[in-house]
Order: sequence, then C-alpha cells, then structure tokens
Amino acid sequence: MISIIGLKKRCKLILWGFLLGTIIVSAKLAWVQFIQGEWLSQKAVEQLNSSRGINCKRGIIYDATGKNILAQSSTVYTVTVNPVNIKKEDKEKVTNALVDFFELDYDKVSKAVNKNSSIEYIVKKVDKDKTDQLRKWMIDNNILTGINIDEDTKRYYPYSDLASQVIGFCGSDNQGLDGIEAKYNDILSGKKGSINKQTDAKGNNFGNDGESYIEPVDGNSVNLTLDMTVQSIAQKYLEEACIDNKCTDGGNIIIMNPKTGDIMAMATYPSYDLNSPFEINNEELKGIWDTLEQSEKNKYLQSVWRNKAIADTYEPGSTFKLVTASAAIEEKIAVPDKEGAFLCSGGIEIAGVRIKCWRYYRPHGSQSLRQALMNSCNPVFIGLGQKLGVETYYKYLEKFGFLRKTGIDLSGEAKSIFLAKEKVGPVELATISFGQRFEVTPIQMITMVSTIANNGKYVKPRVLKDIIDSKTGEVKHIESEYGDQVISEDTAKEVLSMMQSVVDEGTGKNAKVQGISVGGKTGTSEDGVNTGKYVTSFIGVAPIEDPQVTILVTLYNPTGEGGHQGGGWIILSPQKEKYSKKTYNLGVL
Repeated sequence: MISIIGLKKRCKLILWGFLLGTIIVSAKLAWVQFIQGEWLSQKAVEQLNSSRGINCKRGIIYDATGKNILAQSSTVYTVTVNPVNIKKEDKEKVTNALVDFFELDYDKVSKAVNKNSSIEYIVKKVDKDKTDQLRKWMIDNNILTGINIDEDTKRYYPYSDLASQVIGFCGSDNQGLDGIEAKYNDILSGKKGSINKQTDAKGNNFGNDGESYIEPVDGNSVNLTLDMTVQSIAQKYLEEACIDNKCTDGGNIIIMNPKTGDIMAMATYPSYDLNSPFEINNEELKGIWDTLEQSEKNKYLQSVWRNKAIADTYEPGSTFKLVTASAAIEEKIAVPDKEGAFLCSGGIEIAGVRIKCWRYYRPHGSQSLRQALMNSCNPVFIGLGQKLGVETYYKYLEKFGFLRKTGIDLSGEAKSIFLAKEKVGPVELATISFGQRFEVTPIQMITMVSTIANNGKYVKPRVLKDIIDSKTGEVKHIESEYGDQVISEDTAKEVLSMMQSVVDEGTGKNAKVQGISVGGKTGTSEDGVNTGKYVTSFIGVAPIEDPQVTILVTLYNPTGEGGHQGGGWIILSPQKEKYSKKTYNLGVL
C-alpha cells in the first residue's frame, strides 16, 4: 500500500517536472524566436557574410586653367585579416609578419588576428612596396587565405602649402575636413565599393559563387577660380611682407576678378603643408609641443588652418572711406572736383567730442573731395557721414553687403560687427564714416571695391568654377551671381578716378606701376581698443579704364622698422632700388 502511494507521488513529481520543463523550453523558444530572433538572424548573416569596403578616388581639384592639379588621390593599400580563416598554428606567424612589415604594436595586431570575427583592419594607406613584400611572404609561407590586400586611395597635394587655407585637407577616411575639401565633399567624395564573400561556420568559402565585387564610383572633379600663377605670386610676397614687417599676427591677400566674382588668389600667412596638416610649422613650439595639453595643440592647429580672409574681422580704417565717398556722390551731397568744398582745420567737433585728423599738427586746409581722399582726411569724411545721416548710410552698408555675409562658397565665413542702426548716434556715425569702431571681413571689403570696379553692380565672390563628371567627363559651368546696382556707373567711374589720384599723387604713391593705371586706397586701424596693435591694409584696382583685378592686402600688427601706416608699404613685386623702404607692387599681376 505504501509502495503504491510512493509510486504515485513519484509519477506526479515526474509529470510536474516534465510540465515545468516544457514550459521553460517553450518560453526560451518564444524568447529566441520573437525577442531575439531578428538580432540572431543578423548575427548569423554576419558570420556567413564577409564584406570589406573599397574606397573610391576623390575627384581632382584643378586651378582655373583646368591644367594645374591642386589636389588628387594616389593609389595606396589597406590590409585586413579574416581571423576565422587563419589556421590556429599560423596565427603567431601572421602576427609577427604584420608587425615587422608595417612596424605595428604587437599586442594590437595579436588581438586582431586572434579575434573571433569575420574581418579586422590591420593598417591603412600603405605604399605598394610594403604590400608587395607581404604578398611574397604569404606565397613563401603558403598562407593564401585570411589576409586581404585591397587597393585604397590617399589624398595628395602637389604644391604642398599653396592656397592651403582655401583647399583644406582630408582625414584618414578620405572625408573632407576643411576648406574646399569639406565644402564640396559630397561632389568630390564619390561612392565606396565593396568585396563580399560567403563562408561557412569555419570560415571556408560557401558555395561556388566566390567573391562578389561592387565597383566604387570615383568622385567628380572641380575647377576652382584660383589661378596657380597668381596664387603663387600672392603667397610668395605676402610671406615676404609679413616677415620683413614683423607681422606678429600674420596677414592675408585676396585678388578678385570684379567682372565675374572669381577669386584668383586667396593667401593667408602663415600657411601649412596640406600633406601633413597636423605637423607644426612653428620652430619655437616644436621644442615644447609634447608638453602641451591637447586643447592647446588643437587651438594652435586651428589658428593655422583658419582662413583669415573670410573668418576674421578687423577695423578697415581709411579704406572704408571709399564707401562714404561713393554714397556721398551717389546722393549728390558731393562731387569729386569742386575746389574748396571742404576745409580741414586739424579736427572736427561732433556732439561735443573733438575728433582729430591724422595730420592734426599740419591741417590739410581747403580741399576738394578728390584731394580729401588723396590725403585720407578724416574730418571731410566725418562731415559727409553727418550729411548722409544714419538711415541713408546704413542703406549703403546694406547695398554694399556689409550687413550680411557675402555667401562665398567656403565654410567658416564670419559676420561683420556693426552697432544696430537705432543705437548709432552722431559720434558713432562719425567713426563709421572713416572706418573705425566696427569690424568687417576682408572678403566683404574686396567685394565692396569689386562692386565699384564692376560699374557699381554687386558681384558675389566665388571659388568654384566648374564641376566635371567622373563618368562622362561632362563639364557643368557655375555661373557668376550678381546683385543690385549699388551705385550708378557714373558714380563708380568717378570713385575709380579718385582712387587713381590716390596712387598717382596721394598716400598710395608706392603702388604706382609704369604703363598701368592703378587705383587704390591705404588704411590703418587699431586692432581692438587700447591693445597697442594695428592693422594696415591696401585696397587696389587695375587697370582703371577697364578693371580686370581688385586686390586687398591686410597685415596684422606690423612691428618692423617700416611702421604700421598703410601708405608705407605696398605689396607684390619688389622694387627696392626705387624706394627707401622696401616696397612691393601689385602691378605685376
């Protein structure tokens, strides 16, 4: 009786155990099927499919001629391994070989080779001679699977530092990081290809299809508006001017075609080698570089990469008198050649504040507007500003494009800094009228003078000229963009004529070029309030009768013997024998 009862209990326990086991198994199956099913399926696919990417070639960057290559992609190689395809007894041998050939860290390579995965990257961007050695080693050691050598691309800049802040550079993944490379990355980058292969659980080839190859699509090429010859000249003499004048904060030059908006040259000093953008070019810093915090290193590199022509603002000083003169003539407040129209007594009083002329100790006396521009006489332009009034003056700031970005096709363009119109009083308007106490970008200034040179019609600056399709070779031309008629053609011609007088007889005499009619305006301003630093600049047009080029040169804090006055130096092409100070002449362009 007892044994029968015990047997029944055991049967019940077995039954309950079986039922519980069934529930647990069912729950686990449900969890795997409905909760983890998609993830496990994906993992199975990953185990069975091995895929490695093939980089495409970025498009070529040409200068304006379409012949000179400023950036191109050269062929290099990427080495990967399929750990599951390397025999266990060969893993140490493979590790040592990869370490030796490519001078890599043993622990990192060993970890990759022994990892339970379908593919691991070993090294990128290596030259052909290195991979040829590896191929020979693989044959000699009968290791024919598990190591992949795939063609890759590396960005190369034939002219090193030419237009470095404009062109920019790429990262190790061929992604544009700065300048044109970043701005037009979608055009230049192309589409990656891939090599796909199916394997079984042991990593052996699965089926008879072998590898499938998806061909990469190369990026489109571009023609820039930069002219390599003009850029080279600008860059050479900018460097010389910055060194000779001991410009502690560097400088920049912009040369523009006023008829099309094409930027023919845009140079910043100091420049850097595009092939090694992360290497420092400052001798003083090299000795302490390894001791600096990463944030300090990044700050320095960013300052070198920075395109000062579009990203930095400055007080333009007397070059801005061209805006005041243009507005005054257009509004019929003044004419260029009325004798005795203005009187300089060494200063002018505005709202109880006396503002001096730069030559207050020997006033200019009676002048026409032309003579006032030649002499860069502050009181005359202050008076014109007061006659124009805030509303009208700001109308011309807007029309010339100073209250907005130019929209040039480069990243990082800064905004100008002006007081809000409603906050501008008589004294503020006075300082604006002769170019002080506000900030603009060099690209805005060159666009202003190009507008005057383009018969008064606004022209938008640009650096992209053409896009070349990598498949068909078809060239898509980018048309120039124009804005409003800012001033009349007659006003523009009168302002250009006065600019010529500045060079022929005024503060810009050092810009004279034999046989070429040159117009210009010099400028000097403080770099901030009470900093003791100055910005000196020259803005020019040539030839006056049919302008083909405008130029703006800006030097930041020149501390050399030549001083910091804009009329003390001009830029491009040495003429040492003619002047006591070392001068440069824009006419060679």
